[in-house]
Amino acid sequence: MIVTTSICANYLPKAMVLAKSLKETNPAAQFIVCLLERDIHPAAQSCEHFDDVILAKDLGFEQFEKFIFKHSIVEASTAVKGQLFLYLLRRYTAEDRFVYLDPDIKVYGELTELAEAMDRHPIVLTPHLCHPEDIMDAVMDNELSALQHGVFNLGFLAISRSEEAVRFAEWWASRLAMFCFDDIPRGIFTDQKWIDLAPCYFDVYILKHPGYNVAPWNLSRRKLSAAAGGCLVNGQPLRFFHYSGFDSGANEGMINKYVPDRSNVVYLLRDEYVRELHEADQTHLGRTNWSYDFYRSGERIQRDARIVYRDTPEILYRVDNPFALGNEYFERYISVEQVAGNVIRQGKKLLKRLINR
Repeated sequence: MIVTTSICANYLPKAMVLAKSLKETNPAAQFIVCLLERDIHPAAQSCEHFDDVILAKDLGFEQFEKFIFKHSIVEASTAVKGQLFLYLLRRYTAEDRFVYLDPDIKVYGELTELAEAMDRHPIVLTPHLCHPEDIMDAVMDNELSALQHGVFNLGFLAISRSEEAVRFAEWWASRLAMFCFDDIPRGIFTDQKWIDLAPCYFDVYILKHPGYNVAPWNLSRRKLSAAAGGCLVNGQPLRFFHYSGFDSGANEGMINKYVPDRSNVVYLLRDEYVRELHEADQTHLGRTNWSYDFYRSGERIQRDARIVYRDTPEILYRVDNPFALGNEYFERYISVEQVAGNVIRQGKKLLKRLINR
């Protein structure tokens, strides 16, 4: 089994904790890191738990600089996943099982149920929620959120080598290459919303074991308890916990909301995770700047520049490498759009006055 994750350098400590936990619980697994940086960071090269580190620009994208410029750091980390699966299928021809895990996950047990599912199915997903919420605030927080952000949590996805899995990866990669943005008003949330369609198109198995993809948002219905040799979730072994929202504080807020009992084992797990991140140099590495967040000149790229670039088709043809430009270039397009918008609005007002005469 090959387990992979896609990160920028600031997430190296989280990937280190993930890799260490995977090796301790599933020693036969290989761990492959896809790094979205211009060069391999020294900390990635020296991590004993990484079996290989691949730069995203080497995955086989056409015109990678144009592709990556369109995305924020979070969008970029998710936009490469489909292409990453295709790369792994080509490179590791002796392997049949490929698993993606988000870097902010820690593995707590042998992934036996997953291995069994992958023996029978080409694609395995886990949903954000496995049970209906029965309290109003959880419905508002969790079920509505799942409808907005995607039914399945793409912190995990697994494929078994097959024609069906290749078809799926090619479909997903093509969609992410064009539309992997955090743009909920347009019906898109990075890579996740696309996967709502996957069960309609492909042979997908939905793994509902409560010990997989335990996360702050599903603690409303998944109850953790201490047991000899580990933890249980609704009476089943904990396999991996997804510490999503850790940096923003959302993780702690949700845990406190759904598990108010501070003696619960979830707080011991979280405290241990904090300690391991600290040991992995989270304080220093977690502040690493993203190398694709700057033009060649050293100027930081503004979010509006990325949006103008991706939403203005003519720029894609006019510009060979957007990183050779600067924010001023894209600000001109913003100004032109604003002027054009004002002209259109004034024209509509004038037309309305003429009609009403």
